[in-house]
Amino acid sequence: MGSTGRRRRIAALLGATALAVTAGGALAVPAGAVATASAAVDYGTHCVPPPIAGIPPIDGTTTGQITVDKTAPKVGDTVTVTYKVVKPAASNPTDLALPADIMTPTGKVTLGGAQTGSITVAGPKKNDPVPGKGAFPPFEMTGTFKVTAPGAITLSPGDYNIHTSYILELDTPCTVITPPAPVSETVTATDVTQPNTRAITLGSASGAPGATVTVTGANFGAGATVTLAGRSGATQTADTATVTANSQGAFSGTLVVKDKTTTGIVAYEGSAWNDSKGAGPAAYVVIDDTPIPNNSQKLTTTVKAGDLSMTQAGDSVQLKAVDFGKGGASTGSLQTVTVKDFRGGPAGWSLTGKVTDFTGPGAKIDAGKLSWTPACATKPGSPSTCRAGSPGAVGGAGATLASTPDGTVTGGEFTVDAGLSLDVPAFTPPGSYSGVLTLTLT
Repeated sequence: MGSTGRRRRIAALLGATALAVTAGGALAVPAGAVATASAAVDYGTHCVPPPIAGIPPIDGTTTGQITVDKTAPKVGDTVTVTYKVVKPAASNPTDLALPADIMTPTGKVTLGGAQTGSITVAGPKKNDPVPGKGAFPPFEMTGTFKVTAPGAITLSPGDYNIHTSYILELDTPCTVITPPAPVSETVTATDVTQPNTRAITLGSASGAPGATVTVTGANFGAGATVTLAGRSGATQTADTATVTANSQGAFSGTLVVKDKTTTGIVAYEGSAWNDSKGAGPAAYVVIDDTPIPNNSQKLTTTVKAGDLSMTQAGDSVQLKAVDFGKGGASTGSLQTVTVKDFRGGPAGWSLTGKVTDFTGPGAKIDAGKLSWTPACATKPGSPSTCRAGSPGAVGGAGATLASTPDGTVTGGEFTVDAGLSLDVPAFTPPGSYSGVLTLTLT
């Protein structure tokens, strides 16, 4: 072989260093296992060298870590994702040093949970020199994805490719042996909905059976067809009419109210009542003028609507201490929250929470390090059923702890709890750290 051929052969070997995998490496974390947020995880990879390198495919262990710029995004937000290969399944197989800045990495990050798919990530052409027989250096790749669904979204390291440019242009693809790899990061997305500002007023609050009541509305959709309807408690009556909103979303129409059980009047867009596109009920009473027979007594009672309220068992939680130099999960339990929904209407409720950074002696622990596992119980006989929020990070943007859906009849009593876990960095300065978790019931 001539000098040129030998030089090309050496260059090919250098360009394929990503394939010099430590064979037989055991996986520290089983594929599919879930790790803590922003954790470095191990996963088996199958790397294939360029044919010119003369090295057979070798299975080994890669250590990767996923981080994001937003741990509590809103639906519609763009999240920047960084995939760091902390320890590639590779080393330099030759005694010759590998120059700096010859490596361009690309890869994939796998999404799971509330949103599925993959993200393409790429890194700059930059690396430190690698000595002969030395370990291959770590590298980073970045990409973005748009949040399309609320809830906990998991991110796992995926396949990656190392393109080397040193005399020859060569690719070394490494694929995850048992996908998906362990979860390295979790973000909790919240839905952002526009507030419903629709409103109605009545020309009168009562009338005889068959009386006509004027209904005036504001902030409806421009040009929308609006249904006016009577309500008997949470049930719509047969008394309905339609009206068209003007270009400013306002209208004025009339409704003939015949049903003697009517307790209110609503207005809504669409074919059926929807709390997000409706207004009311505005209170209305039909005055029953039916004569009372001789020797009879008319008996009347009233069920009064109440409020949506919450109480909590206490206002402080002491989390478990962790050791300096080790850090890890500082755990505890949320003080039990009792929610009472005595409104008697069609609307459900949502209990959300957000937390501040934990401050201490000259340092802080980021709010995104606090996660919870919500739980919710419904008192027997309640019309609604409580739904616990998704496990995941709380953060400064907040997350849902519990909720009940809209329905024909809603209400009841509920108890809400959550397991808490604060991921304390290993070398956080010793001392007491405090944050404030604020709960909001709507």
